[in-house]
Amino acid sequence: MVTQTASGVKTAGATLTASDAIATMGVKNLKAARRFYEEKLGFEPMDMHEDDVVTYRTGRSKMFLYKSDFAGTNKATAVTWVVDDVDAVVEDLNEKGVPFEHYEMPGMRLEGDVHVAGRMRAAWFQDPDGNVLALVNEG
Repeated sequence: MVTQTASGVKTAGATLTASDAIATMGVKNLKAARRFYEEKLGFEPMDMHEDDVVTYRTGRSKMFLYKSDFAGTNKATAVTWVVDDVDAVVEDLNEKGVPFEHYEMPGMRLEGDVHVAGRMRAAWFQDPDGNVLALVNEG
């Protein structure tokens, strides 16, 4: 089966564009990760498999954490949440003891823990395994 996208690109077979994606992150210690994601970030588990896997609902999507020896080896952003008010979420997480990352990026200035470029406001933090997590405003 050949289909044509709105941009005119022809594709063969099934496409992923209509399918949901799940953020998938490896963690070394699922119990410690669960404490962070549930107590600090406020997630409630929707599905668990023994001590190796937990799934959380986040907005209209899901986040899947699984036990992995390679946890935290990705130094790039693993998950980004698009929120209405980055500053309010940062303040809430600061009150819960979540430390934020500060990066030097061209065209961005730092206001407290929030990186600002024009109307964009963003903040980065890490989970206990070093997975980099981000907040960005709806824009």
